[in-house]
Amino acid sequence: MSKTVKVKTIRQASSYTIHIGSGTLAAIADRITAAGIHPRRVAIISNPTVFELYGHEVSVKVRRAGYKSFSHLIGDGEKYKNQRTLDQILMFLASSGFSRTDLVIALGGGVVGDVAGFAASVYLRGIPLIQIPTTLLSMIDSSVGGKTGINMAHGKNLVGTFYQPAAVVIDTNVLATLPGREITAGFCEAIKQGAIGGKRLFNLTEDVISTGLNHPDLEGFLAEHVKFKASIVAGDERETAGNSSPRSRKILNFGHTFAHAIEKLTKYRRFKHGEAVGHGIIFAANLSKKLELIPEDEVKLLNDVVHRSGRLPTLHGLDPSEILETFNFDKKNIGSSLQWVLLGGIGKPMIVDGTRIPRPILKKTISKILND
Repeated sequence: MSKTVKVKTIRQASSYTIHIGSGTLAAIADRITAAGIHPRRVAIISNPTVFELYGHEVSVKVRRAGYKSFSHLIGDGEKYKNQRTLDQILMFLASSGFSRTDLVIALGGGVVGDVAGFAASVYLRGIPLIQIPTTLLSMIDSSVGGKTGINMAHGKNLVGTFYQPAAVVIDTNVLATLPGREITAGFCEAIKQGAIGGKRLFNLTEDVISTGLNHPDLEGFLAEHVKFKASIVAGDERETAGNSSPRSRKILNFGHTFAHAIEKLTKYRRFKHGEAVGHGIIFAANLSKKLELIPEDEVKLLNDVVHRSGRLPTLHGLDPSEILETFNFDKKNIGSSLQWVLLGGIGKPMIVDGTRIPRPILKKTISKILND
């Protein structure tokens, strides 16, 4: 059964609707109209794998609605989330004659959504954007909330904007073509949200992981995750630096400090982003335990659910000192201190200033995770 979720922001003009259901791609022209967009040209930004599966259908629907359809494909993978890819998209939009009233559709996973969204936000100082996420992770996380960006040699997501889409269209049918690693990556991101969102969301996530994507209420599962993220975004759209409350947008970074570090050190080639987050959840839970913030049984529960989501790539060969050094380039650094997102229990996120965490404890926790 199809569902809709309203994302409300402080600025009414940035509010939008997320459409979730089976076959929603077929109604893309209606979603463009409902979002109040009246383009002459539509740019579909995707990658070769996704475009081969769904690009033709979207292009045909766009043309039949009377719009001129253009497509631009980027490389497949996190290593293409960079300045060069951004420049190529911007050049494509300019050479194709796109104006401020035209439309960019991001058709793909998180990398496509982040880079295409960034391009839409800076081209002519902003043109309309619709996100069509095609991975489980991008459906419940990266397509919602308006974060866009690219990676640098120094670290992940260091350059970007906050730019809300005009709409998000989630078609559950596309999940049937996902490879196993993408499903695991998406489940790990769902575990992260359940861990900070509360026991109801966590238990729902655990149930779906046990059942798989054939769960009888898959749309409901997606909607609950989207609602949770939307509720956080509504209260702290731009991740206010001084906000350290349990409802700060920073809490969505639970598990991400360690994840971003191991992604960078392996040059974005070993881990899917969600797989890295899976390792990051285990690290953050263990760090919380060492600081005596979380009960032992909840650490074991998080560890168990992460491993039930699927096999994660090994951490073999990573150096604890290099991981520790990489933390210095995390985007959650404020002043000279890293803001850690830890847990006081399921549904009890805490933002802890890095000055409160002794360096030896960080290093011991890293070593434990690498050796387990």
